[in-house]
Amino acid sequence: MASDYAWLVPALPAAATAVIFFFGKRMPKQGAEVGIVAIALALALSVAVAVEVFSANVRAVALFEFAHTVVEEATGGGIQLQMPPGMETYVNERAVVLARFDGESGFQAGTRVDGLVAMMFLLVTFVSATVQVYSTGYMRGDPRYTWFFALLSLFTASMLLLVVANNLMMLLVGWELVGLCSYLLIGFWWEDKRNSDAAIKAFLTTKLGDVGLLVGVIALWAQFRTFHIGDLIDAVAAGQAAFGPLDEGLLTFSLVALFLGCVGKSAQFPLHTWLPDAMAGPTPVSALIHAATMVTAGVFLIARLYPLFQASAPALTVIAVVGAVTLFGAGLLATVEDDVKRVLAYSTVSQLGYMVAALAFSYTAGIFHLFTHGFFKALLFLGAGSLIHATHSNNMSDMGGLRKAMPVTFWTFLAGSLALMAIPPLAGFWSKDEILASALQHGGPTGSLVLVLGVLGSMLTAFYMTRALYLVFAGSYRGEGHPHESPPTMAWPLVALAVPAVGIGFVNLPFPAFHPTGFAAWTAFDLSHFVGHAATFVRTLAFGTTLLALAGIWLGRTLYRGAPAPERDPMLRLGAVSRVLVNRYYLDALYHNLIVRPLRDTVAAAAYWLNDHVIDRIVYLAGVSTARVADVTYAYGDQKGIDGAVNGVGVSANWTGGLVKFVQSGNVQLYAGAMFTGVVVLAIAFAAA
Repeated sequence: MASDYAWLVPALPAAATAVIFFFGKRMPKQGAEVGIVAIALALALSVAVAVEVFSANVRAVALFEFAHTVVEEATGGGIQLQMPPGMETYVNERAVVLARFDGESGFQAGTRVDGLVAMMFLLVTFVSATVQVYSTGYMRGDPRYTWFFALLSLFTASMLLLVVANNLMMLLVGWELVGLCSYLLIGFWWEDKRNSDAAIKAFLTTKLGDVGLLVGVIALWAQFRTFHIGDLIDAVAAGQAAFGPLDEGLLTFSLVALFLGCVGKSAQFPLHTWLPDAMAGPTPVSALIHAATMVTAGVFLIARLYPLFQASAPALTVIAVVGAVTLFGAGLLATVEDDVKRVLAYSTVSQLGYMVAALAFSYTAGIFHLFTHGFFKALLFLGAGSLIHATHSNNMSDMGGLRKAMPVTFWTFLAGSLALMAIPPLAGFWSKDEILASALQHGGPTGSLVLVLGVLGSMLTAFYMTRALYLVFAGSYRGEGHPHESPPTMAWPLVALAVPAVGIGFVNLPFPAFHPTGFAAWTAFDLSHFVGHAATFVRTLAFGTTLLALAGIWLGRTLYRGAPAPERDPMLRLGAVSRVLVNRYYLDALYHNLIVRPLRDTVAAAAYWLNDHVIDRIVYLAGVSTARVADVTYAYGDQKGIDGAVNGVGVSANWTGGLVKFVQSGNVQLYAGAMFTGVVVLAIAFAAA
């Protein structure tokens, strides 16, 4: 079975990293060819895994729905169907125990392949393949070209490791490797201080969230004495912890702590401030971070442990509120940005808010939007890279009139923008509509909050993307030089991503006929949850959100049709509203004044004084004392003691040797005389005796 070899999907780019690092500079393409071949093989294997897993899940869902329908018709709905043995969603798990903590718990290196993993495999490998091909043109001539491709392969391998892990400890390894790679890639051009500052900001902000993640993992182990994801899901389903009944309060604490890690990694309010600054890195990195790796890790973690989150209503409420606030607040910030990559960055934060909020109500809605968003957001970022490559500027105020000069970039960027705006029948329409329909079905305060802000956010998305389209492609060119279309290595990946951006939404049409065979069935984690939880198509809601999106397009066109100069930008002429948005709700200033300055100017200054006046003094005194002891030891112990004794022995030996030299003269007559004298002396002695 293809899923038996799922471990190769992360292993291939990991091996490519090592090969590129050690031998890349000696290769014809400086190592880029190794990374591309490796990710192409991983993509092919991911397709094989997806075919196996999705087809098995479709069969299981079809059988279960058939049995459910038969029982319901026979009993009039009075008997609830119990799932027969063997009728389960597909899971293929393989592991080896590396170490044990006690008699039963241990650390495993293993893989867990199911519908969610198969979907993530497809998304990550496909987007990474297009990004790597694109990078051969975008990064051409860079002095660290080989190092870039080594990091890119490691980035992909880290995310795939996180996805396929069968236990939380192994998942954490992938999680932290993703963070490390993002730090290195965001600060890739570290010579510019802004880039290194952005990398440090991203690293420290996400680490703050990771503290919560570690607390959550430890708290789960304390309750269940296992890191194994399958065992955790089974234990929560049974309502049993390791030492008795499940403590719902402790479980909620654990899940909220885990969610804090998601807030950091997936840039949710209020830890979203690092993501726009992360645009300092090369644009292909931005595409990979926003579409398939870094920021989707948090959303994936919630989906991976979704049965646990389902068991805690308070945790789901927290998720819904944070997601709703994020999706609307970040969308507002995108309306005042001039940097095209920052517009897309705030758009990503907003769309991540949709995904997070959706997971409070619907597993399928959340991961379906993750899936579709990955394609059209990668397309938009690579399109932005094409614009930057042609104009040598990130600012939309330096662009304009690029429609004719860059036709491939224009049409593909337009397709991605319409998908993001949720214009039917493009991909974003189907996934965003399912989120709003799930919120409507759920109802209650949280459902209403997500529904209202989600609908308004849809209009907001259409407005700021229309603004970007007109500022970039309409009017006359305002920059320097002569822009031109990107080379084929950059243009073809745009076309490849435009296809799913337009049509991938059709894999999960929200109509009953498609439920047993579409995306929802492919990624179902539990059959009993699947039945009755698939989103339905609410015509009035879909029609209303489409009208609002069109209204957003109309408003954007009305205000920006002439591509006004920055000083005449309507969104920058709203007084206090503009100031609040331009200053990003003053959160950066708040963090700088409450965290950075106290730590830098007080704590860091105190630490420096302690180091300079206490620790350094202690080290200095220890060094001086050691030197003085050494001097005394040398003068008296070595020179006068040891050397004196050795010299005395030498003098004594020389003196005794001087006496012997008179005896050992070499004169034979003297020896004979001495011998005769000795004999006489001995004879007299014996005679006298």
